[in-house]
Amino acid sequence: MNNDLPPPDPAMLQGARVLLRPWRPEDRDPFAAINADPLAMRHFPAPLSRHDSDALADRIEAHFAQYGFGPWALEIPGVSEFAGCVGLLNVSFQAHFTPAVEIAWRVAPALWGKGYATEAAACAIRHGFRALALPEIVSFTVPANLRSIAVMQRLGMQCDIREDFLHPNLPPQHPLRLHRLYRLRRGQWLEQQGS
Repeated sequence: MNNDLPPPDPAMLQGARVLLRPWRPEDRDPFAAINADPLAMRHFPAPLSRHDSDALADRIEAHFAQYGFGPWALEIPGVSEFAGCVGLLNVSFQAHFTPAVEIAWRVAPALWGKGYATEAAACAIRHGFRALALPEIVSFTVPANLRSIAVMQRLGMQCDIREDFLHPNLPPQHPLRLHRLYRLRRGQWLEQQGS
């Protein structure tokens, strides 16, 4: 073993095809394009304006500064310098399962269906359970978001529809208010990893 090599950068996580890295100023343009895309935002209340997208990027950077983790910028070397974001963040509202840390992703639709979100999310979950020693990671979306639910299931997350909840940041009668909760406990994940 070469002890002259620098230790892995904890700010970067790497999979076979994906790199989760710190944000760069030039990431904001493609991030805004994803957030303005009606297909990418189909299961959210509305696409985001450039102002709202930049405000979201500001909140992501503040989350990293405060907690040391957040949704990393997703790079797919040789394919896309910025494909979206994937990572961990503290749930920002109160619900029956909070306080909690969620795994979340937002990927450019042109790159859907290739397994990038699943691979990147698996890297973030590994970091959450190994480096951060989180007891549990959750994820949630509207029941109609079958693509994201499929990612949650591929990650080994499980749901109980009795834990479905009404998102408190959406008004009563909003068509997207009902959300499905998925959970993955550290012990379950360690069993899945065989360790």
